[in-house]
Amino acid sequence: MASENIIEEKKQGQALVTDNVEGNNKKLFIESYGCQMNLNDSEIVASILAKEGFNTTPTLEEADLVLVNTCSIREKAEQTIRKRLQKYNRVRRINPEMKIGVMGCMAERLKTKFLEEEKMVDLVVGPDAYRDLPNLVKEIESGKDAINVILSKEETYGDVTPVRLNSNGVSAFISITRGCDNMCTFCVVPFTRGRERSRDPQSIVKEALDLWEKGYKEITLLGQNVDSYLWYGGGLKKDFKNASEIAKATAVDFSKLMEMVALSVPGMRIRFATSNPQDMSIDVLHTMAKYDNICKYIHLPVQTGSTRMLERMNRQHTREEYMELIDNVKRIIPDCAISQDMITGFCGETEEDHQDTLSLMEYVKYDFGFMFAYSERPGTLAAKKMEDDVPHEVKKRRLSEIINLQQKHGLYRMQNMVGKTVEILIEGDSKKSAAHWMGRNSQNAVAVFPKSDEKVGDLVMVRVDDCTSATLIGTRVA
Repeated sequence: MASENIIEEKKQGQALVTDNVEGNNKKLFIESYGCQMNLNDSEIVASILAKEGFNTTPTLEEADLVLVNTCSIREKAEQTIRKRLQKYNRVRRINPEMKIGVMGCMAERLKTKFLEEEKMVDLVVGPDAYRDLPNLVKEIESGKDAINVILSKEETYGDVTPVRLNSNGVSAFISITRGCDNMCTFCVVPFTRGRERSRDPQSIVKEALDLWEKGYKEITLLGQNVDSYLWYGGGLKKDFKNASEIAKATAVDFSKLMEMVALSVPGMRIRFATSNPQDMSIDVLHTMAKYDNICKYIHLPVQTGSTRMLERMNRQHTREEYMELIDNVKRIIPDCAISQDMITGFCGETEEDHQDTLSLMEYVKYDFGFMFAYSERPGTLAAKKMEDDVPHEVKKRRLSEIINLQQKHGLYRMQNMVGKTVEILIEGDSKKSAAHWMGRNSQNAVAVFPKSDEKVGDLVMVRVDDCTSATLIGTRVA
């Protein structure tokens, strides 16, 4: 599910900027909305278009080509995209040569609307068609509309080195799978991003080594559902059963991939997102425990604490199975932080189901959380077959109860770190003070501490003296 690929609000709609390529004279303005997969896809697109003479620009008014990378996960995202397209079209009146395109998850569903009915865009390109951009751009430059939203069974962009956009030079994302086979009833991703396929592990290791050589200190292995990563020579995950015996015997699953990456860049911190409870194996937990450079943090979306609602959502596990997985995490990796996604007010949710969610939260005491009230997405199974019958006011109340409980647990987890010394990777200046650094520990908790002679990208030991529910406050120790 796309919202499980954590939506970072501060990065929504930032114009993405890269180093200029000498000799390129066309300007590309590219904005991303939605999950990390979208941000990573924008980096792939910038790389493909750099070879076609485009440099990125943060200034909309000077752009020759404007692309917006879209997300269909929440209703608000679609409203935002519509407003952005209206804004681009106002600017186009001043710069009539400007071309406008929509890419990403909304492309397939709204292609006719944006392109033909409302004439807001010249170009529509889906998540598997970015290699076709050079041809599509030539089409629109010659005055025609262009569209490619075909979903692929093979495309992983494994050989495209993404241009790192808006990068802090410390952390980067490496895409390891595309698409999703989990037909959660609330989610549109399988329809917008296609069936699940994995990327060649050698290309992933190569990208990790390249980032290490460029000075990066942390990578996040990225997929709609990383736990179902499976490389057996290429092709769809669902076709693995038809593979040859040798292909099956030499297949690489997620725990093996993580080990390969951990061993190839031992000085690099490794994270991953997003996990799916039904697919997470014990092997993954043992690999995390074995290697110090794999961060002790799992984003483990559950969506609801009620088995009845899990079934309605077509999540392939029960409340009890999820709790057993949590027990295993805590047994195998005692210092592991866990975060959640919760959807409240899904079709048919009763007060009892809601209480099940609160009691599950009490059981786990998550470190962080991403919590939403359910909003129906066109094209999903829930939209076709279920009634969105929980009143808005009830959703609002339940959501605030979930958020309040999460804040309480977040503070409890942070307070447990006070007095401890933790390793922090410095990412940049603190938001509140240029005299302080900001970084994260292995458990993904944000820490701030006074500056001395450190620099961005350094790993330093920090004693935690105090905390809020969201931030550790500390002092560097030798």
